[in-house]
Amino acid sequence: MMKVNLTQRIWLSFIALIVLVGLSMIIVYPISIKGTLTDETYRIIEQEQARMANPFSDYFDPPESDLDFVERREAERSVGHLFLFDESIRGEPVPPDAVLKEMVSEAVGQNAERERYELTYNDATLFYVITRVESDGDEAFQISYMWDTYRDLMVNRLWERLIYLLLITSALSLLPAFWLKRYLRQPLQVLGNHFEQISKRNWKEPFRWEGDDDFQKLSDQFESMRQNLIRYDRSQKTFIQHASHELKTPIMVVKTYAQSVKDGILPKDNIEQTMDVILNEANRMDKRVKDMLYFTKLDALKIETINAEVMMFGSIAFQIEERFRMQRDDVTFIIEGADVKIIADQEHMRVLLENLVENAMRYTKDKIWLSAEQHKDSIDIKVSNNGDAIPEEDLPYLFVPFRKGNKGQFGLGLAIVSRIAELHQGHHEVRNTNNGVEFVISLPRGAK
Repeated sequence: MMKVNLTQRIWLSFIALIVLVGLSMIIVYPISIKGTLTDETYRIIEQEQARMANPFSDYFDPPESDLDFVERREAERSVGHLFLFDESIRGEPVPPDAVLKEMVSEAVGQNAERERYELTYNDATLFYVITRVESDGDEAFQISYMWDTYRDLMVNRLWERLIYLLLITSALSLLPAFWLKRYLRQPLQVLGNHFEQISKRNWKEPFRWEGDDDFQKLSDQFESMRQNLIRYDRSQKTFIQHASHELKTPIMVVKTYAQSVKDGILPKDNIEQTMDVILNEANRMDKRVKDMLYFTKLDALKIETINAEVMMFGSIAFQIEERFRMQRDDVTFIIEGADVKIIADQEHMRVLLENLVENAMRYTKDKIWLSAEQHKDSIDIKVSNNGDAIPEEDLPYLFVPFRKGNKGQFGLGLAIVSRIAELHQGHHEVRNTNNGVEFVISLPRGAK
């Protein structure tokens, strides 16, 4: 397939438009004009016939211009008139015998007062009109005729004017082609330069085009893309920085303790306590790496990839209670709405509740509530605790990756909760209550 640039496309479009107009005129013109000019020929014959019979009749309209006068004179010279009586024919010029014979035959058989006819003679067409008249009390016929020479003359004149008009229109159409090329090329060049800069990871320069609504909309979309790239780049850098910081400390502890053991020095009282520190730090690193990998996996998932299924809220809530109950004997779990059905990915929902409960375990005094409430269009999953209230200035940032509270661990738990809610077309909310803090995850009842 031939590749063309924008300028070539514009020129090809205008040329194709001119060619289509020309072809349409060439094809449609002969078909439509033939009938029109034939009717005009008959009208001229009838007009000249009426003028000859009575120059002052209403059928004859006076010429409106000099050109009209000249054309009528030409038409008058092109029309012949014959009068057919019982035994004679008068008038001139007299047509050939074969033509005259057919005219007489049509006149004798005519019943109407006036009729139109045509015949072909030697590859030429003759148009004639026969009108019944009275002469000295006897019936006679007036035959007025015109060869197609006058019609062909009018066709040639119209063709000449049409060709001139087409040439002038084609020449004038070049002006908007030049203007359109310039009009489209400038903003596209500017936009192309900005795209080139973005390909080089240079997206600091904003793009704004004012004037045309369509180009302005395009510039707004480009600017929105640029802002998203800036945020994505910033989040990537932040993710790498925080990941490095989170792993740096436990790695340093593990290396230090391992080197001390190798050198025969025990940082703790005995080898068992020393190895426990190494294992704990290794477990912390393992948890952080898993959280980061899971968060990255969620960020790459799409809504269409969610394996949604119907499940009872209690089937997950009681498992979570069983897992976390042994961590703090002083904490009481209260589960409500266990029979509420939710439609979600079971693995994602388990991780969501685990992270919310793990977060609540660090702040609660002695109670944690897990509940599900069914509404008309949504299902609210709530995890509450009776710990201290969260400072109001921290509430908007709790679900931001690597944003940790005063007892936070890795800063990814609530960010994972937020992403899971988004993948299930839901939303999250956190609020301080009279008894403590409440996290709410709202999922649509028909989420798939």
